[in-house]
Amino acid sequence: MNENKMTTAKLAKLAMMTAVSIVLLLLIRIPWPAAPFLEYDPADLPIYITAFAFGPYEGLVVTLIVCLIQAFGLGGSGIYGFIMHFIATGIVAVAIGTMYKRNKTKKTAIKALITGVIVTTVVMCIMNILVTPAFMGAPRSAVIAMIPTVIIPFNLVKAGVNSLLTFILYKRISGLLHGSAQTVKKEEN
Repeated sequence: MNENKMTTAKLAKLAMMTAVSIVLLLLIRIPWPAAPFLEYDPADLPIYITAFAFGPYEGLVVTLIVCLIQAFGLGGSGIYGFIMHFIATGIVAVAIGTMYKRNKTKKTAIKALITGVIVTTVVMCIMNILVTPAFMGAPRSAVIAMIPTVIIPFNLVKAGVNSLLTFILYKRISGLLHGSAQTVKKEEN
C-alpha cells in the first residue's frame, strides 16, 4: 500500500511539472529574430527539473506529454513540431537525468547541463538537415546554410538559458518535489 502512495504521489508530481511546462509555453514565446518560425520558450525548464529530480525516464515521459499537447492541442506545428521538440528536449532530459542520477553533486549537474546543451545542438543540426526539407519543403542546401547562422545559435540559446535557469532553481524546487517545506528552508540557509 505504501508503494502505491509513492506511485500516486510521483504521478501527481509529474502531472504538476507537465502542467507548469504547458503554462510556461502558453505565457512566454519569443520568436527567434533570424527565423521567426523558431521560438524560445521556458517550457523545457520543468522538464529538465523533472529529469534531475526523478531521472531520465520520468523526464522523457513529461517531454512526450508536453510535446503532444503543444504539437496537436495548442496550435503547434503538428508532427514536424512534435518530432523536433521531442528530440531536442528529450535528449537533454535523458542526458541530465542519467548523469545526475549516478552522482548527485553540483559539479555533475553542471557537466550534465553542458553536455545536454552540446548534444542537443549537434543532434538538432542533423535533424534539421534530415527532417526540415521533408516537412517544410525547403531545399536541403537552404537548411544547411541556416545551420551556422540560425540552427546552432537558436539551440545553444534555448537549451543554454533553460539549463542555466534549471541550475539556479533546481535546489529550491527539489525540496518541494522530494520533501516538505522544511527541506526547502534548510537548503536556503
